[in-house]
Amino acid sequence: MSQLPSLRQLFTRSTRVSFCLNGSCEVRLKRTFPPTVLGRPYASKSKIKSTADLVPGSRQLLTTEEARSEYQKAETKMSSTVEWFRKEVVAFETRATGRVTPSLLAPVKVEVHGKGKDPVKLEDIATVGVKDGSLLIVTVFDENNMKAVERAIYDAKLPGIVPQRQDTRTIRIPVPKATVEARTALVSNAQRLAEEARVQIRRVHQASIKKGKYEKHSVELDEFRRLVEKNVAEIDKILAHMKKAGSR
Repeated sequence: MSQLPSLRQLFTRSTRVSFCLNGSCEVRLKRTFPPTVLGRPYASKSKIKSTADLVPGSRQLLTTEEARSEYQKAETKMSSTVEWFRKEVVAFETRATGRVTPSLLAPVKVEVHGKGKDPVKLEDIATVGVKDGSLLIVTVFDENNMKAVERAIYDAKLPGIVPQRQDTRTIRIPVPKATVEARTALVSNAQRLAEEARVQIRRVHQASIKKGKYEKHSVELDEFRRLVEKNVAEIDKILAHMKKAGSR
């Protein structure tokens, strides 16, 4: 059986060379190596392409000015929704921990005759103070708005908050210490508002996508999706913190 050639034999070749000296000639074989196996080829520096300027898909910019403008509008609306929820939760946390501050009445919105269809904040038509650490005092600027303020406080359905009229411009509101039931009710209200905030964020997202008419798997769809996930995650974070504070 013939033996297989070695690697050296495969990558070498022989050349016949004749030598003549003093009238006698001799033929010898001279082994030579191909140039391709004598050195390892390397790519030249000029042919190497740098990846420093490549932008991953998750960081690609929006492709059009219209898309960037719509993205900024959606981002502003979603951020406003998150901040609204944050302020509502601050008021819930205050009541859950038993601290009596004017912010307890922050959710109250009053429908005032002559102020348009949109309700106004309580602080726009009255002052809210604290007395003896457990009593809220509401003083209305105009006594004609007294009934509207009382109705608004009732309609806000704040746990443990019952207004008591003292005179034509003053309302007293004793604030009881938060019980386990009251804290549970506050958490439930916060969960309800959290879902309302999530729905509002998704509505903004759907309106932006519908307006842009973006192609499937486009950069714009990815960017808007990440924007929704970011703001919904912030809502969840605020709610989780509120639950933790209410359980103490």
